[in-house]
Amino acid sequence: MYKLITYNVKVIFGNKFVYFVVAAFLFFAFIITITIFDDPQFNEAVIYGFLVFPGLLLIFYPMAYGIQNDDDAKMLETIFGIPNYRYKVWLVRFVLTIGIAAVILFVLGNLANLTLYRFNILPMIGQVLFPITFLSSVAFMFSTLIKNGNGTAIVLVIVSFIFLLFAEPLEYSVYNIFLNPFEEPRDMSEFIWLTIIYKNRVYLTILSVLCLLFGMFNLQFREKFV
Repeated sequence: MYKLITYNVKVIFGNKFVYFVVAAFLFFAFIITITIFDDPQFNEAVIYGFLVFPGLLLIFYPMAYGIQNDDDAKMLETIFGIPNYRYKVWLVRFVLTIGIAAVILFVLGNLANLTLYRFNILPMIGQVLFPITFLSSVAFMFSTLIKNGNGTAIVLVIVSFIFLLFAEPLEYSVYNIFLNPFEEPRDMSEFIWLTIIYKNRVYLTILSVLCLLFGMFNLQFREKFV
């Protein structure tokens, strides 16, 4: 089991897992440093923002370049050659990617909890994983359509940028992908705010499942990949 996980981690991160972990920690330290000089007021809403972007960094490469990495390693023929094997492989890798991101975010969350601001770590990580899982499933879906790592990466950057553009106009909307559940608006009742958070998370979950299923559906067409 350990060897299987280790092998898949190497494939997912293209033998560059350590670099991605280091990059996540450096990026986390970078945005904290900027915030300290800009606005040293830390709270749960700020910590949430700190954790989302390193999480996105961790899932970006595995989701965008997963299929291309298999193609470069001459593994696509093998994966598609065994009936239904491709679904299991990429589903396991998807779950593994999210799991690894969650573990690293948990470590980053503990660092923030010890050095910046006291908060409940598990609820925080749970909330952070909603947009990360959604964008992971979107990236996986695009990778099955484009079948090229660079092309998928470009599309994913554009899509993420569009989501970020609408994040401010839709700041407290159920349709905001980057809705911060810890940033409660002052002119809104707690009940309405909790309802918005609940609906937003339900929508993200449903969309994540749909994108993942659509990506799996695209894997049926073997001739498009090999």
